Amino acid sequence: MLIDVLTIFPDSFSAVLNESILKRAQSSGKVKIRINNIRDFTLDKHRKVDDRPFGGGPGMVMSPEPIFSAVKHIIGSRKQKAESRKRRVILLSPQGRTLNQANASRLSKYKHIILICGHYEGVDDRVRQSLVDEEISIGDYVLTGGELPAMVVIDSIVRLLPGVLGRSESLKEESFQGGLLEYPQYTRPAVFKGMKVPDVLISGNHKLISKWRKAKSLESTRRKRNDLLKTKQKTER
Repeated sequence: MLIDVLTIFPDSFSAVLNESILKRAQSSGKVKIRINNIRDFTLDKHRKVDDRPFGGGPGMVMSPEPIFSAVKHIIGSRKQKAESRKRRVILLSPQGRTLNQANASRLSKYKHIILICGHYEGVDDRVRQSLVDEEISIGDYVLTGGELPAMVVIDSIVRLLPGVLGRSESLKEESFQGGLLEYPQYTRPAVFKGMKVPDVLISGNHKLISKWRKAKSLESTRRKRNDLLKTKQKTER
């Protein structure tokens, strides 16, 4: 997979992309992540990428021209254009569909993802109208820019790529993967400050362990995120 990020703050991605699973995924060739500075595509001699909003109002709006130019440069050749069905251009926006595990899984099937990070008071709406395929939000709140959401999207997608995680079983048993929250996890020591690991987990009986985990997963979901159960029930009808 290839992921291109369009941003005016390229240095903000270094700490996240150069650590842990994301670093290993890039080193092994499972994913290639390119950070593109939108300022490199502006015609303004001062590398300005924003302007005052028409109609008045506070703040500045990101101009369409450098964003369109950046995407055109990234897509490049006719061969790449022919691959458009395998590509997704995404604007990080609080107005977009909320990122969840199902959306992360869907996006992980594309060969090329382009993430556009907005800033200031937003992005000229012509970018949304004719350039992007969809908008993605990571929650019902407003951030100062799209950089943090882009990092969240990248992490959620890359870890789903085949071979990125050490064990495929890890994905199957995670929270949200089956529509439920994950069961409680424990490690050594078996007793810590008087708190004991449940006996079933050290019994060696894998059938009982599996049954216990399913029950605890359901219990945790009902207690913490009952909305997920309602959604799961509707889906299964």
